[in-house]
Amino acid sequence: MESVNNIAVLCGAVAGVPKFSHTGGAESYMTFPMETERLSGSVDRINIVCRQSQLAALEISGQTRLLVTGEVRSFNNKSGEGSRLVITVLAKELRFADDDDMNSVKLSGVICKPPTLRKTPMGRQICDVMLAVNRRYGRSDYLPCIAWGRMAQDMSERAVGDSVTLTGRIQSRKYIKTTPEGTEERTAYEVSVISLEGDIADS
Repeated sequence: MESVNNIAVLCGAVAGVPKFSHTGGAESYMTFPMETERLSGSVDRINIVCRQSQLAALEISGQTRLLVTGEVRSFNNKSGEGSRLVITVLAKELRFADDDDMNSVKLSGVICKPPTLRKTPMGRQICDVMLAVNRRYGRSDYLPCIAWGRMAQDMSERAVGDSVTLTGRIQSRKYIKTTPEGTEERTAYEVSVISLEGDIADS
């Protein structure tokens, strides 16, 4: 039975050679980056994870275009290198495609940290929120989301424990991290909210 709480559909260009990721049960998993272009022309680079057996029938190389259907996943990186929270898309289906670039996510979950409302230097409202999305078998993915403008205000009025359903896209952004060894460029991932459902709980 497929999850209805967590659906991701991406179409874009494979931007790197698949590499070994990890093993789970009797399966080996591979990972590769996919690039999808926004309407603005900016490009998001998203890491796809899939079973090695899924790649057996596909000859993936540079400039290959794929349609990926799956789920947004998170895990805590305890290696001390790179971002602490790693966001990927676990592919359920992979196929070659000539479709236009696509980056669509639908999530249903529970707010697990107090939303943070802030403003850009230009005065636009932004709200950051962490959404816990249940998997099967009792586990959850913790996914950072960001809402803008009017939706930012709406999101900020919600509380920990509120259930919400949202649609959006996965976006990547570069930032500079200062460490004891100096500075390094890292990539952060979040779901940029396009629409929001769910009533605000009574206080």
